[in-house]
Amino acid sequence: MFFNIFFNRLKCTVRDKTLVFWTLVFPLILATLFNLAFSNLSNAEAYKSVDIAVVDSEQYQKDTDFQNFINQYSRDDADNDRVKLFNVRVVPEDEARKMLDNNEIAGYIVYGSPFKFIVKNSGFDQSIVKIIFDDYSQTVNTIGSILSHDQTVQPGVLVKDASNRIEFTGEVQVGTKEKPDIVVNYFYTLIAMACFYGAFFGLKEITDIQADLSKRAARLNIVPVHKLKILTAGLFSCFLVLIVEMMLLMSYLVFVLKIDFGNQIGYILLTCIIGSAAGITFGAFISALVKKSDGVKIAILIASTMTASFLAGMMFDKMKYIIQQNVPFLSYLNPIALITDAFYALYYYDTHTRFFINIGLLSGFTVLFCLVTYLIIRRQKYDSI
Repeated sequence: MFFNIFFNRLKCTVRDKTLVFWTLVFPLILATLFNLAFSNLSNAEAYKSVDIAVVDSEQYQKDTDFQNFINQYSRDDADNDRVKLFNVRVVPEDEARKMLDNNEIAGYIVYGSPFKFIVKNSGFDQSIVKIIFDDYSQTVNTIGSILSHDQTVQPGVLVKDASNRIEFTGEVQVGTKEKPDIVVNYFYTLIAMACFYGAFFGLKEITDIQADLSKRAARLNIVPVHKLKILTAGLFSCFLVLIVEMMLLMSYLVFVLKIDFGNQIGYILLTCIIGSAAGITFGAFISALVKKSDGVKIAILIASTMTASFLAGMMFDKMKYIIQQNVPFLSYLNPIALITDAFYALYYYDTHTRFFINIGLLSGFTVLFCLVTYLIIRRQKYDSI
């Protein structure tokens, strides 16, 4: 009897085009839009060389140290992990001024003591140029001051020592990725939302066994089968459909949109499975708890799911961190945030402690939703069917 109910509920679920659209087609559309919107986000943050000019003069041509300094920042240096900072053009002052007026350069340098950096507007590029040339000017002045007070110091040695900067900080990889991509955070929340859109399946299953809401439910209530068996068969059929949909969504993200989720495939699939179970049981919980029409239940379900997605960082990526810093307990009460954080832990950390904490809490919510739903449903009786 269980498998008979299971397969019949499975066919009913697959044939519901509205549910299939919201749980499968809509996440696929949203993933495509996310990819179009965020595909160049990481590239936009990449540094672009600043266009500047240096005024050609007799003093400039004589100072080979200054020329070497400019050339140092005008080429890539793979050995020192340094990117090309400037695109430099040496031109007469009239031409430099004209280039600045036409916004062809961020500014131009007039050689002298001190150097003059002429700009038209202030901004990020201008600040970088000013900081670097101010540092050079201070270094030259310091060397000149030392040489004027101590004649025993050899100028060549002093210049060499000043050029060799010692780094006291270094970049250390703490996670599994050398260069993490911030864009994947948006797709984490998308997957979590897709898991919880399975709540529509759970809501429908509870509606279909409440005899006062539909004729189909009335027929189910008069069959000589325990409600727990009917509910379990229905929820398992929904769970199977949602898992297939989640696998299709993940395949689309990985193989079509080329989203890199890391190489821990087993744990990623486990997160999708636990998240799907939590989503379906959450829908069943809402449907059993709210004693109103289907429209009201769906409205509550959508409102709660979208609110949880927002707090998990779907619409505003920094919201997740704001919640974590100001009301951290809320992040542990938000199932969508737990799914997102589980993916985050797999992507950024080389240990699984944080991952299993999220999975444990998510599993606890699933059991809680199941238990409360059953306790509510089994007490329902009808005077007449």
